[in-house]
Amino acid sequence: MTGRKLILPLIFSVALAACSDSGQKAAGNGQAGGVPARPPQPVSVIVMKKSDYPITSILPGRASAFQIADIRPRVAGEIKEIAFKQGNEVKAGDLLYKIEDSTYAAEVAQAKATVSKAEVSIPAAQANLNRYERLVNSGATQIEYENARVTLLQAQADVEQANAALNAAQINLNLTEVRAPFDGVTSISNVSIGNIVTANQTTALTTLRKIDPIYIDLIDSSTNLLELRAAMASGRLSGDPRKADIRLSLEDGTEYKQTGKLDMSDMAVSETTGTYQIRALFDNPNDMILPGTYVRATVTLGNENGYLIPQRAATRNARGELSAKFVTAENKVETRIFPASTVSNNNWLVTQGINDGDKLIVDGFQWIADGATTAPVEVTIDAKGLVVEPPKP
Repeated sequence: MTGRKLILPLIFSVALAACSDSGQKAAGNGQAGGVPARPPQPVSVIVMKKSDYPITSILPGRASAFQIADIRPRVAGEIKEIAFKQGNEVKAGDLLYKIEDSTYAAEVAQAKATVSKAEVSIPAAQANLNRYERLVNSGATQIEYENARVTLLQAQADVEQANAALNAAQINLNLTEVRAPFDGVTSISNVSIGNIVTANQTTALTTLRKIDPIYIDLIDSSTNLLELRAAMASGRLSGDPRKADIRLSLEDGTEYKQTGKLDMSDMAVSETTGTYQIRALFDNPNDMILPGTYVRATVTLGNENGYLIPQRAATRNARGELSAKFVTAENKVETRIFPASTVSNNNWLVTQGINDGDKLIVDGFQWIADGATTAPVEVTIDAKGLVVEPPKP
């Protein structure tokens, strides 16, 4: 009876242990097989190919007139006429202002009379000289001959002096008509009919600007200048930056249709900003660009052989180095660092760290970490840096 009591608890404990082991195994098998493995993350990639690409620099700038002149009077008088429409185009030689000219016309008439009076004495002085020239060897003294010659020269000088005074009076009369020195656009007139003006006064009558063609004044850093010279010296950069094509974006983002050329660059760097000025010249047939307009210029400096990384696919680390994510041959994600890079339109151009056929992630890289398994989908990038999906079958 006692042995039977001992056997029953032993059997019961063995049964509990068996049930416990069976439950743990069942639980373990459920955890392993119940949660499915995470599928590969789809990402958009482009296949890298080495080639010659343009090196560009995006610079801020402002437009300035090709020619500018403050129109001021050169004689004094009353404004009798304003002959131009303010804010409109005028041609070289067009009448802008008419100054009262009666006083200057009288001075011209007086100068003409003085010329006539001086010219009258020349024939008599010439005849007197000729007479003494014939008599110099037959009674006339040499002194009388010389006096006659001096009298003629004095009469001729009086005529020249009178003609000079006439020319001055005629110039002043002509200056009562203020004309445009070149083709351009006028500003608002600062005077009205009836106003009295003086010669070379401080206040301009109006301002004339020639804006076709038009200058674009750009600002670049001295650091970029040094990098450009180093690239040219090493032979990495092909082409002459002095013949660079320049394209503009206006304030509203509109692309300006005309292409400009480099006109000049300063041979000095600002001591306060560390920048230097570049001036470009653009045709402006429709006066779309006005002086003072803010623009952004894309300057093509030359070509360099390398790989393009779209700006949307790259980031900068704390040291300012360019970084981008690639897909390895095993479809794993890896990050690459590029210490040196240059701008090429909407892309970064790098020359090292990439091989032909490498797959660059251009979309979806923000949510995946290095080592993650991906399902790459090959796409293309358009000129504006946007992803173009392949057509679906």
